[in-house]
Amino acid sequence: METVTVERVIPAPIEEVFDWLTTTSNYAASPLVLRCRLTRPGAGAPYGVGAIRTHLWLIGWFRERITSYERPHVTEYVVDRSMPPSKHELGRMEFTEVEGGTHVLWRTRAEVRIPLAGAFLTRLLAQPILSRTFGTILEAAEKALAAAEVR
Repeated sequence: METVTVERVIPAPIEEVFDWLTTTSNYAASPLVLRCRLTRPGAGAPYGVGAIRTHLWLIGWFRERITSYERPHVTEYVVDRSMPPSKHELGRMEFTEVEGGTHVLWRTRAEVRIPLAGAFLTRLLAQPILSRTFGTILEAAEKALAAAEVR
């Protein structure tokens, strides 16, 4: 298993950053994400606990289930199914108010599920690609929230 960690300070209020990053359809603002949608709403909030969201990224297809939703501080998810197949322990986004905005810490722990070569492929390909994709999503969030503030 490999851990991918991406961090960024987004100059916007914590509630806005949390809401933008937990709304999966926003991920399509990244050039590396093709399509995202909410398949099943969660308990208490559309992207709350139990929500199912599907993502089609340049690197594959993922079905995620939200396992924790504590607005505006934490959301967690697991990938139940994916193509290419993967083992996924946990995805977690943490949001902290800091001077100048909101610090976002996005972590996931996963491995490509291919016998003998999975760990190698995860380190060589999946880890850098996931890191880059998470980064472009955070970048898109910053741009979208800055544009919303100008209006």
